[in-house]
Amino acid sequence: MIEVDRLSKTFTVHKKDPGLWGSVKSLFRREQVTKRAVREVSFRVGEGEILGLVGANGAGKTTLVKMLAGIIHPTGGEARVLGFRPWERDNRLRSQVSLLMGQKAQLWWDLPAADCFLLLKEIYRIPEDKYRANLDYLTSVLGVAEQLHIQIRKLSLGERMKLELLAALLHGPRVVYLDEPTIGLDLTAQRAIRDFLLRYREEHRPAMILTSHYMEDIERLCRRIVILREGEVVFDGGLDRVVETYADHKVVTAHLRKTSDAAAPDGAATEAMRAFGEVEVANDLQIKLRVARGRVAEAASELLRRFPVADLAIEDVEVGTLIERIQRARKEGA
Repeated sequence: MIEVDRLSKTFTVHKKDPGLWGSVKSLFRREQVTKRAVREVSFRVGEGEILGLVGANGAGKTTLVKMLAGIIHPTGGEARVLGFRPWERDNRLRSQVSLLMGQKAQLWWDLPAADCFLLLKEIYRIPEDKYRANLDYLTSVLGVAEQLHIQIRKLSLGERMKLELLAALLHGPRVVYLDEPTIGLDLTAQRAIRDFLLRYREEHRPAMILTSHYMEDIERLCRRIVILREGEVVFDGGLDRVVETYADHKVVTAHLRKTSDAAAPDGAATEAMRAFGEVEVANDLQIKLRVARGRVAEAASELLRRFPVADLAIEDVEVGTLIERIQRARKEGA
């Protein structure tokens, strides 16, 4: 449904010199700086798939989404969304695509949501029966029936975001772009939107592209991610492959029983555990080791033999930590 082939975007901006002299000089001759925001990016997104776009600020995520939504033109490469070039803005495509940007509102601030939805009904030329069916379904699932007739400006951020999401899906798009949909929301609102998106994906099977700085969004919603660094793709694959490929160790944590003569592990015991990996914590409450994946069972057995273990936890490295490591490794190798 979404096919991106070596898509690129370059911006030319004016460089501003600091100070008064720099301001005067810029009146007569401005230096131009070329910034490559997106560099020959390629990927595919199929029906019913949620692709996570991950990267630091300025990595090119929003620029890429805007090109695929038809807001800006690329400077190179090709992209097809439902068989159309998005920047040609064919109405046959625009009626099947939706863009939700967490930092930009699309609903009218001084109107209640119900009136905004009527305007969108006319803009998208949604038939009355489809409009009513979609509105009733989305209102029920998102739980926003009581907010429909309240001015948008009077709603909380979480309530507004739910209504923004409803507006984005009202016309039943086949392709949905979600740019930071949970930014600024509390944990309850974030969880509600994640649960809704998973349910909507299962029932309607649109192709979705999600950008987010919250790793819980990515881990909960996406099975596959594309990592961008300075406009380039440095990883494209499943979340499970991130762990398999880049997590060369696991974290083994032993919580110790509290006894009357409990004391921190002595130097000899701690030194013995260093044979299995890096000792991150060693006190009378817990021992935490970074252990190579192939030696986890051996390390756990030794902990149980040497210490009064009340509980033992074996965990993979957090995906967010691994993603940071991938970006750092590529940068250092560049």
